[in-house]
Amino acid sequence: MSTSAPTHRVHVLAPPGHRHDEILTPAALDFVGHLAAAFGGRRKELLKERRRQALRLASGSPLDFPVATSPVRADPTWRVAPPAPGLTDRRVEITGPPDRRTAVDALNSGARVWMADFEDATSPTWQNIVGGQLTLLDAIERRIDFTTADGKEYRLADRDRLATIVVRPRGWHLVEEHLEFDGEPVPASLVDFGLYFFHCARRQIEAGHGPYFYLPKLENRYEARLWNDIFVLAQDLLGIPRGTVRATVLIETVTAAVEMEEILHELREHSSGLNAGRWDYLFSLIKTFGHRTDFLLPDRVKVTMTAPFMRAYTDLLVRTCHRRGAHAIGCMSAQIPSRDPAAAEAALATVRLDKEREAEDGFDGSWVAHPGLVPVCAEAFDAVLDDRPHQLDRTRDDVEVTVADLLSTRRVGGPPTPDGVRTNIAVAVRYFAAWLRGEGAVALDGLVEDAATAEIARVQIWQWLRHRVLDRETVLRLLDHEIDTLGAAYPWADVDAVRALFERTTLSVELPQFFTPEAYSRHLVRHAQRATGVQSAHAEARTRGTGAPSAGTEARPTAAEARPTDAEARRRHPDPQLQHAGARS
Repeated sequence: MSTSAPTHRVHVLAPPGHRHDEILTPAALDFVGHLAAAFGGRRKELLKERRRQALRLASGSPLDFPVATSPVRADPTWRVAPPAPGLTDRRVEITGPPDRRTAVDALNSGARVWMADFEDATSPTWQNIVGGQLTLLDAIERRIDFTTADGKEYRLADRDRLATIVVRPRGWHLVEEHLEFDGEPVPASLVDFGLYFFHCARRQIEAGHGPYFYLPKLENRYEARLWNDIFVLAQDLLGIPRGTVRATVLIETVTAAVEMEEILHELREHSSGLNAGRWDYLFSLIKTFGHRTDFLLPDRVKVTMTAPFMRAYTDLLVRTCHRRGAHAIGCMSAQIPSRDPAAAEAALATVRLDKEREAEDGFDGSWVAHPGLVPVCAEAFDAVLDDRPHQLDRTRDDVEVTVADLLSTRRVGGPPTPDGVRTNIAVAVRYFAAWLRGEGAVALDGLVEDAATAEIARVQIWQWLRHRVLDRETVLRLLDHEIDTLGAAYPWADVDAVRALFERTTLSVELPQFFTPEAYSRHLVRHAQRATGVQSAHAEARTRGTGAPSAGTEARPTAAEARPTDAEARRRHPDPQLQHAGARS
């Protein structure tokens, strides 16, 4: 980065931690400050546009492929950049948080790609965020080997056997309150991207790969354009040739599904494909159309990838990608292989069917959450690809998908079962407890669950209440049971905080867009601030009620409001918004 560039001061609002100085160097913080100065305002405007679009769709405006960009879709000549080194063959990708143990297991797993996930699989405590950056730096420098207290060794394999690292930063809706620029928290996306890019981009290039990313929660082409401009500036600031960065976009919102080609077009110099995200896509569908009875969905386990509207979504993704020379990556399989042979075979059979279907449909690879699933996924794609690295030549010209196809949920619609209600409440409660403790990827009932699972679980409860196919008393009774069970099984669990988080994000009349922004600020940040005494002027102003919440977050109550001392009194005298949950149709 040029030494003549003006300093863009980022302040660290957290006490020093072990080796934090290796990541939070003055030059690295200055680099993040450049990005915040250049793009923070555009981020805020795009978040405002998200809200405007949500209001338009809620008021009856139709969702459709944009007319203004029809020339982009009609032009058969443009293509994305060719696959970058390490991203040509992506038949198996493994995901997980960037902690040291997961990193070694994932890199050694036999998967072609490891997605180091700062978003859904990471609870964004300050230690997890900085520690994740240290993990990535150490993995690239091959100094990550360690031995556990019980003597188990974690050692990286030879470099040519390791998975390619792809980093998923947090979404645009989140901020990092431990870093402050110009009196405001720095956008979390820019923190995760900026610190990794500054420290690791050149190292990855020298190792024969490059700085590669997964981009979450995009809702339209303008958000893709913002990322492309960030890549251009970041490369220019560090003297890295433009087009070195590669990014795969997760198509996990219904508004992005109608702009797949436009998203590829905006990122075409830096694009490496699109990915299909099952739970987040359904989560987006409910958030967008949950007020309508024709989008009432049953138990989430009944909404499989073979549902017509989900097949339309994945077929369109494959066709779009291959038409433009981009990889199409399939959905997550989150099963944990069981020690019971019968249970293990049943789980692996389910995974095998899913991966075989994706390979036959034209996907170039797919996701798994556990190293034990890598061979199953590889076998399914090996059977179709053989020695080819991908099937980009399979253009799926047979696919014709309309918006009506993408939104045709009626054939799978219906009310929930008692089991479905109970499962969603249990998963949300148990995941919230782990997330508040700093764990983002959690083993629940034989599955590796992350924030996407908690989101779909809570919004389904909200939707069922709204449409009166579920009553509030049933939810509260099941919630009581799950909270009691949680407290008995895990004495460390902050059951009052878990209950409060569930009620605020699930039982309110207006559905919070995400559980993470407010829960992050209220629990992960303020608890740490009270323990250390470190607080920004921005946070102090919010707490006193003299400042507005930052863009992309919801209004934040005080800490006293967050932790009622008498849960039973709260239930007898519920918040007015909670009292009438489900009363509107």
